[in-house]
Amino acid sequence: MTFSMTGFAALEQSINQPSDNATLILELRAVNSRYLDLHFKLDENLRSFEPSIRELISAKLSRGKIECKVNLIQRTQAGQATQLDDALMQQLAAMQVKAQQYFPQSRPLSVADILRWPGVVQNDALSHDSLLEDVKKLVQKGLQDLNASRAREGEKLKALVLERLSQIESLVVKVKPLLPALTKEYQAKLENKLQENLKNIDPERVAQELVMFAQRIDVDEELTRLTAHISEVKRILSSDAPAGKRLDFLMQELNREANTLGSKSVSVQTTQVSMELKVLIEQMREQIQNIE
Repeated sequence: MTFSMTGFAALEQSINQPSDNATLILELRAVNSRYLDLHFKLDENLRSFEPSIRELISAKLSRGKIECKVNLIQRTQAGQATQLDDALMQQLAAMQVKAQQYFPQSRPLSVADILRWPGVVQNDALSHDSLLEDVKKLVQKGLQDLNASRAREGEKLKALVLERLSQIESLVVKVKPLLPALTKEYQAKLENKLQENLKNIDPERVAQELVMFAQRIDVDEELTRLTAHISEVKRILSSDAPAGKRLDFLMQELNREANTLGSKSVSVQTTQVSMELKVLIEQMREQIQNIE
C-alpha cells in the first residue's frame, strides 16, 4: 500500500482510574519531510512518557514531520480528596530562600503561584504505570487513524502517478514505430546535402559517416530504458515497503532518458514527445514528494 506523508488524527479517551475524572486528548499531525522528524507537545504530567511514545511512532512511520500533542485534563469532583505535595512545597520554600539571597528585591511566591506549580496539587493521584498504559493505547489508536488517513491520501497519489505513467507509455508506443522512417528521411536529406557540397568525396566514406551518424541519433535504447523504468515504478507502487525515496530516484532516471531523447531528436515529432515526457515526469515528481 502507498502511504502519503500527510495525515491527521485526533482522539480522546477517559482515564481508566478508580475516580474516572480525567481525560487524555491526542492530536497527531504529519507533513512532508525527507526523514522522520518527531516533535512532541506533552502535558507536564506526561513528559516522562516521551521515549515510549517516540518508540511507538518510530515503529509505524518511516518518513515525515510528525507533531504529537497529548493533553491530560483532570476534573475535580464533589467530595474528591485534594492533597498538597508537602515534599515539593518544602523544596519550593528552600529554593525561594536561596534565590532571594541573590535577588533580595524579588517578591516571594504567592499562594496562587504555589498552587499553580506543576505537581503541588494532587487530586487522587493517578497511577504512573496505569497512566502510561492508557497513553500508549491512545497513541496506538491514533497511529491507526493517522495511517488510515495517510493510506487514503496515498491511494490518490498512486492513481495520479499511474495515470501519468499510462500517458508516458502511450507516447513511447506512439513514437517508437516512427523512428526508423524519421531517421531514414533525415539520412536521405543529409546524404543529398553532402553529395551536393562534397562531390569529390568517396561515396563509401559518405556512407560510413551516415552510418555513424545514424548510431548517434538512435534513441531505441532510451525508449527501452524508459519502458523498464515505468515497469519498476509500477512494481514499487504495488509493494508494501516505503516507496518515496526509490520513486524519487526513478524520476531522475526517467528525466535523464527524456532529455537524451530530446538531444538526439531529428524531427519535430520526437522533440515534442521529449517535451511532453518531461512535463509528465515533473508532474509525477511533484506527487511523489508526498509519498512516504
